Amino acid sequence: MTLRRTACAALLAGATLLVTGAAHSTEIFDEDEVALILSHGPWPVKTDPDPSNRMSGKPAAIAYGKILFESNDLSIDRQRSCATCHQEALGFGDGIARGFGIARVDRNTPPLFNMRLNRWFGWDGKSDNLWAQSIAPILDARELGMTPEILKARLVETPNLADGYRDVFGAPLATHDAETAMVNVAKALAAFQETIVSGKSSFDRFRDALAAEDKAGIDAYPDPAKRGLKLFVGKGRCDLCHFGANFTNGEFHDIGMPHFPAPGRVDKGRYGGIQHLRKSRFNLLGPFNDDGLRATAGFTRHVRLTPKNWGEFRVPSLRNAALTAPYMHDGSKDTLADVVNHYSEIPEERLHQDGEKLLRPLHLSDAEKADLVAFLRTL
Repeated sequence: MTLRRTACAALLAGATLLVTGAAHSTEIFDEDEVALILSHGPWPVKTDPDPSNRMSGKPAAIAYGKILFESNDLSIDRQRSCATCHQEALGFGDGIARGFGIARVDRNTPPLFNMRLNRWFGWDGKSDNLWAQSIAPILDARELGMTPEILKARLVETPNLADGYRDVFGAPLATHDAETAMVNVAKALAAFQETIVSGKSSFDRFRDALAAEDKAGIDAYPDPAKRGLKLFVGKGRCDLCHFGANFTNGEFHDIGMPHFPAPGRVDKGRYGGIQHLRKSRFNLLGPFNDDGLRATAGFTRHVRLTPKNWGEFRVPSLRNAALTAPYMHDGSKDTLADVVNHYSEIPEERLHQDGEKLLRPLHLSDAEKADLVAFLRTL
């Protein structure tokens, strides 16, 4: 936290911001709080193409990826597509507790915006790149239910998909084995998904006004959201995990949520994710990484499996939070108010007790809860 505060201090010129609220009440952000607020931007974040995916950033691949994303031909029964579970109006989620393709899955459907900023993918981080994560639903018997061989045959018999493949990858499908064809499809899907970027939010406009000392812009931000933001960077300590422009550290934590998707069956969380990652042919250490130097594979190379990883799930971005209900890895929290209530009265006995203890019950008042929700809605 000290480093982040120091990095922003130059923007503050040692000043303390005074914000006048409704009914002449006064909300004060001290110097450290202003520094933390500024550290959540600017937005959008400039990104470079993914070196592991030669299709990243290429317009033809992006266009083909969008066609694939919306095509029912990628499912075994031709009854669903990627877009079935990732709907734009719902933050590219599906609005239900646990995803449902051919059958119900164990986890909430993650939204797909700002994916280029991720280090790990999925609730358990079983993929270290977006194209590998795009393979997962294709092969999952509960989602699209395909195999590499069936997928290749389906593409061959679907003219627009076969023609698009040839145009993007420079060779007819028949010249590629089924696994290579599947990976190429996933890389086009990833190229499209990288273009799904959330827009500038009410918070971003406030943050920019704060940086520019623009009083009109500062005053335009709602007073409840200002109070909620003060809680977020202060008493709530929310930005210990939800920090930076994308409001996430991208890592994994135990937040006291149950991890039994059905009686007698446990969701291993990050523990299972690391196990899957290590044995996957599609990770950044594998043969399908287009970056010969493996420059982005360091985290994969050094990740360690520990008992603590049981019950840990990825810290999601809070951007577009109002669009992506329900919440948590199992979709068990219906509203943002439910999420805030969880952290207000978090069951400490369910948390890992080893290592640094980041979470504790906040015991927020009803007014504080409402303010925190008001802030989250501005993201």
